[in-house]
Amino acid sequence: MLRFTTAPVTDMPLDALRIAIFNYLVAKRRGERFVLRFEDDGQMPDREKGERAVLEVMALFGLKQHEIYYQSHNLTLHQHMAVKLLGSRDAFACFCTPKELQAQKEAAMKAGRPYRYSGGCDRLSDAEVIDNEKPFTVRIKKPATPITFDDPVLGRVIVTPEEVDSFVIMEADKRPTHPFATAVDDMLQDITFVVRSEEELTDTPREIHVRNRLGYDKKVTYAHLPPVRFKERRPLGVRELIEEGFLPEAIANYLVALGNETPERVFTLDEAAEWFDVASLSDTPPIFDLEELRALNREHMRRHDARELSRAFGFADPAIGEAAKCFLEEGGTIREIKPKIDAIFAPKPFGHAHGETMRRLQTLVAESPYFEDFDAFESHLCRETGLTREALALPLRLLLTGAETGPELRDLYPHIKTYLQEIVQ
Repeated sequence: MLRFTTAPVTDMPLDALRIAIFNYLVAKRRGERFVLRFEDDGQMPDREKGERAVLEVMALFGLKQHEIYYQSHNLTLHQHMAVKLLGSRDAFACFCTPKELQAQKEAAMKAGRPYRYSGGCDRLSDAEVIDNEKPFTVRIKKPATPITFDDPVLGRVIVTPEEVDSFVIMEADKRPTHPFATAVDDMLQDITFVVRSEEELTDTPREIHVRNRLGYDKKVTYAHLPPVRFKERRPLGVRELIEEGFLPEAIANYLVALGNETPERVFTLDEAAEWFDVASLSDTPPIFDLEELRALNREHMRRHDARELSRAFGFADPAIGEAAKCFLEEGGTIREIKPKIDAIFAPKPFGHAHGETMRRLQTLVAESPYFEDFDAFESHLCRETGLTREALALPLRLLLTGAETGPELRDLYPHIKTYLQEIVQ
């Protein structure tokens, strides 16, 4: 089973979406279940709003999860597992105050060495623990030997016991720390493969150590991805890209291709599931280029179902979807093309040099019979006005599109011919 974990956020970062997609693809390729887990503490502000936003993104990108879990629902189980480790002497109560721990960290920094827990509370006797009335955290004892695992992206990873350290698994308020809760949840939900950010690399050996001490011997494969870097701009969120008019399938296509060698440039997630291999991903941070995404978005708009595409412009007509595709050389997103479709149906100004001819054409088009093809339509207008095709071209373009430049009217006409009466009103 694979999982995607996230806080209930209102705008999912692209890095997080990329990781969700990869976990989904690995699950689909391996024929395993894919679950969504909210890392919540049950008290987060706007939690429900964030949950809805995450679920909307998952649905928008077709990332169908078999189940949804909430980390906060497992609080009792987390506490039970901590008690089990205390009982087996694999964990101990730590009475060090935040002030004492801060002093230890500052001393380590001054000495130019990494901070490690002093181990003082590990040596307390049972009587000293029972008689101590101070608040305490629970720490798991550091491992006796290095933690080693094979990462499909990074290769073999070896972490020393000192690096793992005797870390806190339960805070003084009796809530689990992130690596402890994650380790227990993965164990309880039988997670077999985890694709995660390289930024979580320090948590992985700790989670392995927790499960080892709890007697869990099933192997969990971890693949750590370097974070995406953004070319000449701040990191972007998923909602922002959708609002900019990028299609979900184009965004997914681009995120899968980042730092990856793919057999095709343009593909869907269903197609990617046939060949995706996390081991083929680069171990260096990929660079996110908005212009590359825009070019890819054009290709997906060309492939997009015309009726569905038309809904982005306020229609439910494949003809308008095809009309929008005529403008792809001028714009690469829905947001860039929408003003051009809107201009077709907007009132046209006549207070310029071509206004008089446009008035004549307006009357003629309104009274003209239906013409199946553009050449017949254009010939009719030339006969009625006495104008050449060259003289007719710009006034007609202004009347039909509201712009001096754009796609060939011959290419656009088949998709707007049934709307001519509405366009020239």
